[in-house]
Amino acid sequence: MVHEKYITIPELAKLLGVSRIAVYKRVKKGQIPAEKIGKTYVITDRTIADILGKELTSRGKERIDAAVRRTVREYGEVLKQLAKG
Repeated sequence: MVHEKYITIPELAKLLGVSRIAVYKRVKKGQIPAEKIGKTYVITDRTIADILGKELTSRGKERIDAAVRRTVREYGEVLKQLAKG
């Protein structure tokens, strides 16, 4: 059986150096996955590693790939000119 570690929204806010309200809003928007246990939202250690960039998940890879495709689509010609530079 796998035991995950959890931290609360205030703990994550302190770790990231942002307000707990900012973290709470991101949780409510679904930008930070969290589970609700009783009245408290908790975030898994795996999610924290993803947020801090310590582990690249498949979701993180998809987001990076999408950002690269969008950048190439929007700035492809500029990037080519810079490469010739």
